[in-house]
Amino acid sequence: MAWRNIWRNKVRSVVIITSIALGLVAGIFIMGLYDGMLTDRLNTVIRQEVSHLQLHNPEFQKDYEAIYSIEHAMEIVELIRSEDYVKAVSARTIAHGMLATSTGSAGVQITGVQQDDEHLVSRLNDKLIEGEGLVGDRRNPIVIGKKLADKVKISLGSKLVLTFTDREYNIVSAAFRVTGIYQSANAPLDERNVYVQSADLNRLMLLEDACHEIAVLLNSDNELVVAQQKLSGRYPELMIENWQQLSPETKLMIETTDTYSIIFIGIIMLALMFGIINTMLMAILERTREIGMLVALGMNKLRLFLLVLWETVLLTLAGAPFGLILSWLVIMYFNQSGIDISSFSGAAMSGFGFSSLLYPEFPWLKIPLVLYIVGVTALLASLFPSYKALRLVPVEAMRQ
Repeated sequence: MAWRNIWRNKVRSVVIITSIALGLVAGIFIMGLYDGMLTDRLNTVIRQEVSHLQLHNPEFQKDYEAIYSIEHAMEIVELIRSEDYVKAVSARTIAHGMLATSTGSAGVQITGVQQDDEHLVSRLNDKLIEGEGLVGDRRNPIVIGKKLADKVKISLGSKLVLTFTDREYNIVSAAFRVTGIYQSANAPLDERNVYVQSADLNRLMLLEDACHEIAVLLNSDNELVVAQQKLSGRYPELMIENWQQLSPETKLMIETTDTYSIIFIGIIMLALMFGIINTMLMAILERTREIGMLVALGMNKLRLFLLVLWETVLLTLAGAPFGLILSWLVIMYFNQSGIDISSFSGAAMSGFGFSSLLYPEFPWLKIPLVLYIVGVTALLASLFPSYKALRLVPVEAMRQ
């Protein structure tokens, strides 16, 4: 009876079903967009910035002093590289200092790397937009970020001076020549990080074959816990941290964004709930005489309540399958083509470490929760119309 009642006014029922479907499309699309952004950001953090794991001297990250290094780093790198769960390893020498040119200066982190190893861990070569990087016979080459290059007004081939302290706390200044300019999705990182050859930086810092950081990229994200445990057992004198510990803001972003997306779809369904309530109230007012007749013939209040409840629930749930199918089609389309927002917010996105090309992903794991929210919305929307139906007096209702 409830299902037949829904289709007594087909136009009105189709309108409310369509609105529910479109509301679901909007909510699920936002969830999919957030999931795609977070997946992209997570891949960037792991495969272009911090990697899966990093090894440090336990004292190094407290003060970033050159003396707190990892001795015999190359031996450790080769042993780690031989593990079957490891995809790539890069040893990094790190110094914090000043970059100075004739046109400006800036505080920077100087990272000494071997370009081929670093490319395997952080895709350094792919980020280069000018020059060849740290290759060739040029003395003291340096690769800087595009945002930093624009800030201090230098270009490919320009000369600059780096000033920092060595392991004996002496101030060291050395001239470098720009042989590459890179650009990543993380503009703040580009502005403060420069790359030089590890051999040049080690020589200036008197470190020989030591380094300050060993970045480890794994074959699979699922091997993170096991790999961290194994390396911690093998090198107990070193601090071994995973990407969640190295980039806690990324972990927090993932957790909070999931909550925001659920709140967003909750708001959409709350707005739709008032439309459903309005539709059901109109249906009850149109059928006042009929409802009065049913009650007079012996329909008890529980059956009347269930009748209105089922009409509301079926009306709401009828829109859910269409909403799910349509949202899947829309998300899959944009997952292949991408959404380019660089024309109006590219700089803003890179300022937070996000790409301006977005690829939404269908949130399969959140669909049960979405359906639960839809079900709760249907039940809540049925309460007030049911209450109004129960308040009708049979004799008065039949006179209308």
